[in-house]
Amino acid sequence: MYSHRTTIGPVDLAFTDRYGGVSGVPFDSLNLAIEGDDPPQARADNLQRVLGDFAPGDRLVDLHQVHGNRVVVGDPSADRPRADGVVTDRAGVVLMVRAADCVPVLLADPAAGILGAAHAGRPGLAAAVVPATVARMRELGARAVTAWLGPHVCGACYEVPADLQAEVGALEPASIATTSWGTPSLDLGAGVRAQLEREGVRVVDVSRCTRESADLYSYRRDGRGAGRFAGLIRRRADDAAGR
Repeated sequence: MYSHRTTIGPVDLAFTDRYGGVSGVPFDSLNLAIEGDDPPQARADNLQRVLGDFAPGDRLVDLHQVHGNRVVVGDPSADRPRADGVVTDRAGVVLMVRAADCVPVLLADPAAGILGAAHAGRPGLAAAVVPATVARMRELGARAVTAWLGPHVCGACYEVPADLQAEVGALEPASIATTSWGTPSLDLGAGVRAQLEREGVRVVDVSRCTRESADLYSYRRDGRGAGRFAGLIRRRADDAAGR
């Protein structure tokens, strides 16, 4: 169910893999996509399996991701917002972002009780959605922020046209890379890491390449047959006292 899971103080976080769900071929089996060809009931059952294991009883805040840089304060009672970053200062709330090659980023200041999550594809990297998420966390009172970079397509696999590489590289030079077969590419993870380090954020890289890892979903590898995995983060409800 998880490609990585960890706890730091009152904060739990995880990145899922593709196993442990009910979806059939080609999505087998833990597809967490909002939309797609996988039956809606299977996707709903998968989500409940993950939430029931990761944070039973907590309320979910997820996003209709649009490859932009809008960041919202999570409200479990509101409709799913169109955004690519979300923050909260509340315990008992699970923040979730989905990916299948883009970079899922989970962020926390455990001492301040401030959490964030962001989805950074190529447009999100260029639009600096991750620094925008850090800024919104700091507005809520975060100080010492740590970020976890989840699985994403690596620079050796993410081929792009030379003009697109130049366009994104002009905005974030650290993202310029070359594929393993010698053509222009982008390293989204390196670009996000550089943005975070400029913001003074500690970075923990728990990523693997989605295209190269059969236990993860990859749109680059599988096209419409790719499901979505997720990054999840929460502060446990028993830490709510005094917050």
